[in-house]
Amino acid sequence: MKTIKLIAACALLISAGGSFGHENSPHAGHRAAVVKEQKAWGIAGDAPAATRTITVRMTDDMRFAPRHIEVREGETVRLRAENRGQVLHEIVIGTPDALEQHAEMMQKHPGMEHDEPDMAHVPPGQRGEIVWQFNRPGTFAFACLVAGHYQAGMTGTLTVHPRKP
Repeated sequence: MKTIKLIAACALLISAGGSFGHENSPHAGHRAAVVKEQKAWGIAGDAPAATRTITVRMTDDMRFAPRHIEVREGETVRLRAENRGQVLHEIVIGTPDALEQHAEMMQKHPGMEHDEPDMAHVPPGQRGEIVWQFNRPGTFAFACLVAGHYQAGMTGTLTVHPRKP
């Protein structure tokens, strides 16, 4: 249902002459107040609660470094995304299926602007961040969904280990 609403909103904005370019995205600057919504892979976290920062480098060879991240259930982490390339990149966390669907939508609407707390758009030479509380164990994913980047293999895995008893 959310996807249908998103597509409808995009169509409405396009017909009204709205801009969807990532280059003007709020991720490139300051972000509005975060709406916390429980997802299968966790919920937006509070920056002061972050117990560690994990730096994820993005490059124009369409790779992340590291490509695999491990966290513990309940941990709030700051994912600091560094774009070391010459083109816009982004990092989006989610389930493999959700990222696949989002990537397909981005292929169809490459300039679509979107702003969620589980993603960060990062212009060349800049940094962005996601603060996320991983409150559900499991294996999830992260990817760059800029049109063509996901398809070129710009993906990674994220393992949330269960809490220690």
